[in-house]
Amino acid sequence: MFISDSFDSGNIRVLDASDPENIQLEIKADNASDFLQWFHFRLEGEPGQTARIHIMNAGSAAFLDGWPDYQVCTSWNRQDWFRTPTHYQDGVLSFEIELDQSAVYFSYFAPYSYERHLDLLAWAQEDDRVLGETLGQTLDGRDMTLLTIANCEAPSQKVWIMARQHPGETMAEWFVEGFLEALLDEDNPLSVALLRDTAFYVVPNMNPDGSVRGHLRCNAAGANLNREWQAPSMERSPEVYLVRERMMEEGGDVFLDVHGDEALPYNFVAGCEGNPGYNDYHANLETVFKQAYMQASPDFQDTVGYPSSPPGRANMTIAANWLGEQFKTLSFTIEMPFKDNADLPNLDIGWSPSRSAQLGRDVMHPLRATLAEIAETR
Repeated sequence: MFISDSFDSGNIRVLDASDPENIQLEIKADNASDFLQWFHFRLEGEPGQTARIHIMNAGSAAFLDGWPDYQVCTSWNRQDWFRTPTHYQDGVLSFEIELDQSAVYFSYFAPYSYERHLDLLAWAQEDDRVLGETLGQTLDGRDMTLLTIANCEAPSQKVWIMARQHPGETMAEWFVEGFLEALLDEDNPLSVALLRDTAFYVVPNMNPDGSVRGHLRCNAAGANLNREWQAPSMERSPEVYLVRERMMEEGGDVFLDVHGDEALPYNFVAGCEGNPGYNDYHANLETVFKQAYMQASPDFQDTVGYPSSPPGRANMTIAANWLGEQFKTLSFTIEMPFKDNADLPNLDIGWSPSRSAQLGRDVMHPLRATLAEIAETR
């Protein structure tokens, strides 16, 4: 048996691979951090051989509730991902596979590679309505890219969408890919109508360094970007600093920060009800958005989610909270599952890239409803 993580977003350490019946591995923690949960590796062996794999330090993961009912993502060709039955007991995550061919890939969720990220940017910028712009560089020297999408000279409304502050939450960039495909579809009447008076500012990957390094949650310096919004710096969190500076210049009417949740098998949003400035206006916009999203997509629900923050007790270092307070408007964290959507389960693939992308396409409906509400109340 040969096991490798020497590729984009790879993460695993081999403890003992001498016995195919008892392969022992462990997940590497994010650099300068204790966070660990993301893994991604290739296993090679003789076709017909059975490999039994044990991730020995799963009990040290950041979110232990993420393991019960979790099924590992598996692929023979790195394009099509399916789920392999997985068992968690006594701090060890275990699964096995019979090799149909000489190599197989395993990952915590279907990866979204840096090459695919660059391809997405290049594809989007072929459209005359899209302006790609490098805001600056990360600590590892990668570009922080902003896509500005508009089809009018003086937009009356502005929407910001960003994804992958937590790099292991790859479903977030799959979501953005689906959203961009729908928004740039000139045969889609909804996108045509939205772009008549609305500009969209999209950051498909807020954490390219962590993505390539195979991190779960942090950037190259070990900073959790979604705890950096009150006081970001170019030394520790240039990703947030650069994007926040542009947000302050441009302003915005709606802010969406796209994530994935390890434990909860549902799609939901988290608002800023604990903000000091939260009021009936915020609450109304949140209701409009959620109701329109549920009407557009059976994959979205508003029954299961995070506990509400008490009034005035929100963590203001979190993007959605800081943005909602700063701009006095709708600001949501969108969460998708690593496992499956318990309301509409798919036993073969669980929650997947294609389903994430569809949820991204469907978000244009609540955006349109919310923007109409904002325009009406001005």
